Amino acid sequence: MTQITSHSPIHVIGGGLAGSEAAWQIANAGVPVILHEMRGVRGTEAHKTDDLAELVCSNSFRSDDATSNAVGVIHAEMRMAGSLIMACADRHQVPAGGALAVDRDGFSAAVTQAVQTHPLITVVREEIEGLPPREWDQAIIATGPLTAPGLASAIQAETGADALAFFDAIAPIVYRDSINMDICWYQSRYDKVGPGGTGKDYINCPMDEARYNAFLDALIAGDAIGFKEWEGTPYFDGCLPIEVMAERGRETLRHGPMKPMGLTNAHNPTVKAYAVVQLRQDNALGTLYNMVGFQTKLKYGAQAEIFRLIPGLENAEFARLGGLHRNTYINSPTLLDRSLVLKSRPGLRFAGQITGCEGYVESASIGLLAGRFAAAERKGEAPSLPPPTTALGSLLNHITGGHIVSDEEPGKRSFQPMNINFGLFPELEPGSIVKPEGVKRFRGKDKTIMKRQLIAKRALAECAKWLGVQAPVLAESA
Repeated sequence: MTQITSHSPIHVIGGGLAGSEAAWQIANAGVPVILHEMRGVRGTEAHKTDDLAELVCSNSFRSDDATSNAVGVIHAEMRMAGSLIMACADRHQVPAGGALAVDRDGFSAAVTQAVQTHPLITVVREEIEGLPPREWDQAIIATGPLTAPGLASAIQAETGADALAFFDAIAPIVYRDSINMDICWYQSRYDKVGPGGTGKDYINCPMDEARYNAFLDALIAGDAIGFKEWEGTPYFDGCLPIEVMAERGRETLRHGPMKPMGLTNAHNPTVKAYAVVQLRQDNALGTLYNMVGFQTKLKYGAQAEIFRLIPGLENAEFARLGGLHRNTYINSPTLLDRSLVLKSRPGLRFAGQITGCEGYVESASIGLLAGRFAAAERKGEAPSLPPPTTALGSLLNHITGGHIVSDEEPGKRSFQPMNINFGLFPELEPGSIVKPEGVKRFRGKDKTIMKRQLIAKRALAECAKWLGVQAPVLAESA
């Protein structure tokens, strides 16, 4: 049934997670939306389909623990705000220990269907090669890290600032039936049971010291894709290629994606692995597993050869090998106001990874905010900003002014992409952390856990108050 509305449409450019979420929030506020998506007319170097909100890297939305994990908190806040991305993720989750992982095809198909069938959303398959025309008095650019060159050039010309770029590397995906389970075993780290999980949600491949060192040598010597015209572009530390991490020191991987802690080899319980490679379920059928933390810029031939040195993956068949794509983001603290409007162009907002946030949920959450802000303005209302104590508010604050400015080089750009984390939240009120009764020593890890739990609890309460909804009742974290 078509809804009746007197409002002029808001244009959203980009049908990724941020753009889809922005369109959904606007439409659900009773304002029509025209969503412009170039895939279907022009592809990208990373996308494989024309579906909206396609996941091109991991299939994990990371931790869903809203009691003591910042990512879990933003999940909960987005659910309270009626997020389409979170609703579709919840419907298409696959087991992943303490994380919320999704069947990537089912997830993006669900987002596409919801957006295309909403009576107030019109999806137009076309490339927008420049800034929106002036007659689009309310528009959101949510083109993400793969913004087309024409639009990127127009943004640069409008802002007068250089857009920074960094590489994002994609992890390989392995067919489950090609993994040798006589060597590997199922177990989540510390046997943690998460949403939809059993505590045995990862496939683990053990290495002794000799195999680890041989693998490391091969990894460092592997044939990688050159930077070419992107020479000098920095990586985002949260998504470093595995071979770049290896070059940083022989112990780096053992304390990163290949750490053996919290895992016991089911085939040989008395022998502790020197290092462990984990694979996480990538689709609902359980036929595909991605190599956790193994994003790479190795050439395809080198990948297959080197990764088959991992015990249990000697005969691995790859549904998709790793790849490399370029991310671009703007200097948001300088260019955007608190409601994500470009200061030089009233009515034009930015959302998603192009603003300098990192991660699926972070990108979608900024789309959620941009959509709500734009809809409010269209209805003649002032945008209601989330409290800075919330995950949404703390991430917004980082994007619009929470970065570190160098006193030594005041003109130097210091803004960098960031995932949501407790370091972005305001400190608790003095005296908030109280030693539990009967506990003699209260410091270190125990104190940190309590601090995070209190920040999370405060965030959810403040977000519920801001939205005018009931705060979720959460089980205590294990």
